[in-house]
Amino acid sequence: MRSEPNHTMTTVDSPRGPTTSEAAPNAVREFLRHTLATLAYRAEKVLRDAPREFGDFRVGPTSRTPKEIVAHLGDLTEWALGLAQGQHRWAPAPELTWTDACARFFDALYRLEKYLSSSEPLGWPAERLFQGPIADALTHTGQLAMLRRLAGVPVRGENYAKADIVAGRVGREQSSDRVEFD
Repeated sequence: MRSEPNHTMTTVDSPRGPTTSEAAPNAVREFLRHTLATLAYRAEKVLRDAPREFGDFRVGPTSRTPKEIVAHLGDLTEWALGLAQGQHRWAPAPELTWTDACARFFDALYRLEKYLSSSEPLGWPAERLFQGPIADALTHTGQLAMLRRLAGVPVRGENYAKADIVAGRVGREQSSDRVEFD
Protein backbone atom coordinates (compact mmCIF):
# COMPACT_ATOMS: atom_id res chain seq x y z
CA MET A 1 0.00 0.00 0.00
CA ARG A 2 1.47 3.30 -1.09
CA SER A 3 1.17 6.28 1.23
CA GLU A 4 0.57 9.81 0.08
CA PRO A 5 3.64 12.04 0.12
CA ASN A 6 3.79 14.71 2.78
CA HIS A 7 3.78 18.10 1.05
CA THR A 8 4.21 20.08 4.24
CA MET A 9 7.24 22.34 4.09
CA THR A 10 8.79 22.99 7.47
CA THR A 11 10.81 26.07 8.29
CA VAL A 12 13.94 23.93 8.00
CA ASP A 13 12.99 22.90 4.44
CA SER A 14 11.95 26.36 3.33
CA PRO A 15 14.30 27.96 0.81
CA ARG A 16 13.64 31.28 2.54
CA GLY A 17 14.54 30.05 6.00
CA PRO A 18 12.43 30.25 9.14
CA THR A 19 8.91 31.59 8.64
CA THR A 20 7.71 32.05 12.19
CA SER A 21 7.38 35.30 14.08
CA GLU A 22 10.57 34.51 16.00
CA ALA A 23 12.62 34.66 12.78
CA ALA A 24 12.36 38.39 12.15
CA PRO A 25 10.09 39.95 14.78
CA ASN A 26 10.29 43.48 13.38
CA ALA A 27 9.47 42.38 9.83
CA VAL A 28 6.57 40.28 11.06
CA ARG A 29 5.19 43.15 13.14
CA GLU A 30 5.51 45.51 10.18
CA PHE A 31 3.63 43.03 8.03
CA LEU A 32 0.87 42.83 10.65
CA ARG A 33 0.76 46.63 10.77
CA HIS A 34 0.45 46.80 7.00
CA THR A 35 -2.32 44.21 7.15
CA LEU A 36 -4.18 46.37 9.68
CA ALA A 37 -3.75 49.38 7.40
CA THR A 38 -5.14 47.30 4.52
CA LEU A 39 -8.12 46.31 6.64
CA ALA A 40 -8.71 49.94 7.60
CA TYR A 41 -8.45 51.11 3.98
CA ARG A 42 -10.88 48.50 2.69
CA ALA A 43 -13.30 48.89 5.60
CA GLU A 44 -13.31 52.68 5.35
CA LYS A 45 -14.08 52.42 1.64
CA VAL A 46 -17.05 50.11 2.19
CA LEU A 47 -18.38 52.16 5.13
CA ARG A 48 -17.85 55.57 3.49
CA ASP A 49 -21.03 57.24 2.29
CA ALA A 50 -23.20 54.28 3.26
CA PRO A 51 -26.72 55.54 3.85
CA ARG A 52 -27.82 55.40 7.49
CA GLU A 53 -30.48 52.79 6.70
CA PHE A 54 -27.81 50.46 5.29
CA GLY A 55 -26.86 49.48 8.84
CA ASP A 56 -30.20 47.71 9.23
CA PHE A 57 -30.28 46.05 5.79
CA ARG A 58 -30.95 42.32 6.06
CA VAL A 59 -30.87 39.82 3.18
CA GLY A 60 -32.52 37.01 5.12
CA PRO A 61 -34.20 36.35 8.45
CA THR A 62 -31.09 34.77 10.02
CA SER A 63 -28.39 36.91 8.36
CA ARG A 64 -26.46 39.60 10.17
CA THR A 65 -27.15 43.22 9.35
CA PRO A 66 -24.24 45.46 8.31
CA LYS A 67 -24.48 47.13 11.74
CA GLU A 68 -24.07 43.72 13.42
CA ILE A 69 -21.13 42.90 11.14
CA VAL A 70 -19.37 46.18 11.96
CA ALA A 71 -19.96 45.54 15.68
CA HIS A 72 -18.38 42.11 15.13
CA LEU A 73 -15.41 43.79 13.40
CA GLY A 74 -14.92 45.76 16.61
CA ASP A 75 -15.17 42.54 18.66
CA LEU A 76 -12.57 40.86 16.45
CA THR A 77 -10.18 43.80 16.62
CA GLU A 78 -10.47 44.05 20.40
CA TRP A 79 -9.89 40.30 20.60
CA ALA A 80 -6.75 40.71 18.45
CA LEU A 81 -5.49 43.44 20.80
CA GLY A 82 -6.07 41.19 23.80
CA LEU A 83 -4.21 38.34 22.10
CA ALA A 84 -1.32 40.66 21.21
CA GLN A 85 -1.16 41.61 24.89
CA GLY A 86 -1.19 37.94 25.93
CA GLN A 87 -4.82 37.80 27.05
CA HIS A 88 -7.30 35.46 25.41
CA ARG A 89 -10.59 37.22 25.99
CA TRP A 90 -13.73 37.44 23.91
CA ALA A 91 -16.15 40.18 24.90
CA PRO A 92 -18.77 40.99 22.27
CA ALA A 93 -20.21 44.48 22.55
CA PRO A 94 -23.87 45.04 23.30
CA GLU A 95 -26.01 46.32 20.45
CA LEU A 96 -24.65 49.60 19.09
CA THR A 97 -25.86 52.25 16.69
CA TRP A 98 -24.34 52.27 13.20
CA THR A 99 -22.24 55.33 14.04
CA ASP A 100 -21.06 53.89 17.37
CA ALA A 101 -20.22 50.49 15.85
CA CYS A 102 -18.10 52.17 13.14
CA ALA A 103 -16.34 54.41 15.70
CA ARG A 104 -15.64 51.46 18.02
CA PHE A 105 -14.12 49.43 15.18
CA PHE A 106 -11.75 52.20 14.08
CA ASP A 107 -10.86 52.97 17.71
CA ALA A 108 -9.96 49.30 18.26
CA LEU A 109 -7.86 49.32 15.08
CA TYR A 110 -6.02 52.40 16.39
CA ARG A 111 -5.33 50.75 19.76
CA LEU A 112 -4.11 47.53 18.10
CA GLU A 113 -1.89 49.54 15.73
CA LYS A 114 -0.48 51.49 18.67
CA TYR A 115 0.37 48.24 20.47
CA LEU A 116 1.94 46.65 17.39
CA SER A 117 4.06 49.75 16.75
CA SER A 118 5.38 49.68 20.32
CA SER A 119 8.27 47.64 21.68
CA GLU A 120 5.93 45.57 23.85
CA PRO A 121 6.24 41.83 23.18
CA LEU A 122 3.57 39.94 21.29
CA GLY A 123 1.73 37.70 23.71
CA TRP A 124 0.42 35.49 20.91
CA PRO A 125 2.16 34.36 17.71
CA ALA A 126 1.77 36.83 14.86
CA GLU A 127 0.64 34.04 12.55
CA ARG A 128 -2.23 33.25 14.91
CA LEU A 129 -3.22 36.91 15.15
CA PHE A 130 -3.42 36.97 11.38
CA GLN A 131 -5.16 33.63 10.81
CA GLY A 132 -7.77 34.31 13.50
CA PRO A 133 -9.18 37.77 14.12
CA ILE A 134 -7.47 39.73 11.34
CA ALA A 135 -8.33 37.31 8.51
CA ASP A 136 -11.87 37.05 9.86
CA ALA A 137 -12.18 40.86 9.83
CA LEU A 138 -11.02 40.97 6.20
CA THR A 139 -13.67 38.36 5.32
CA HIS A 140 -16.42 40.39 7.00
CA THR A 141 -15.26 43.55 5.23
CA GLY A 142 -15.83 41.72 1.95
CA GLN A 143 -19.30 40.72 3.17
CA LEU A 144 -20.08 44.39 3.78
CA ALA A 145 -19.04 45.21 0.21
CA MET A 146 -21.33 42.49 -1.08
CA LEU A 147 -24.20 43.74 1.09
CA ARG A 148 -23.71 47.26 -0.24
CA ARG A 149 -24.22 45.92 -3.77
CA LEU A 150 -27.28 43.90 -2.72
CA ALA A 151 -28.72 46.98 -1.00
CA GLY A 152 -28.35 48.97 -4.23
CA VAL A 153 -25.51 51.19 -3.00
CA PRO A 154 -22.37 49.47 -4.37
CA VAL A 155 -18.82 50.67 -3.87
CA ARG A 156 -16.61 51.07 -6.91
CA GLY A 157 -14.10 48.38 -7.69
CA GLU A 158 -10.46 49.23 -7.17
CA ASN A 159 -7.00 47.95 -7.97
CA TYR A 160 -5.91 47.46 -4.36
CA ALA A 161 -2.38 46.52 -5.42
CA LYS A 162 -1.94 50.18 -6.42
CA ALA A 163 -3.71 51.62 -3.37
CA ASP A 164 -1.88 54.10 -1.13
CA ILE A 165 -1.90 51.93 2.00
CA VAL A 166 0.63 52.76 4.69
CA ALA A 167 1.30 51.01 8.00
CA GLY A 168 0.01 53.19 10.80
CA ARG A 169 -2.88 54.72 8.83
CA VAL A 170 -5.81 52.89 10.43
CA GLY A 171 -8.47 55.57 10.86
CA ARG A 172 -11.34 56.89 8.79
CA GLU A 173 -8.97 59.32 7.03
CA GLN A 174 -7.59 57.29 4.16
CA SER A 175 -5.88 58.33 0.96
CA SER A 176 -8.18 59.69 -1.72
CA ASP A 177 -5.61 58.71 -4.39
CA ARG A 178 -7.39 55.64 -5.76
CA VAL A 179 -7.30 53.55 -8.92
CA GLU A 180 -11.01 52.76 -9.18
CA PHE A 181 -12.95 51.28 -12.05
CA ASP A 182 -16.58 50.45 -12.87
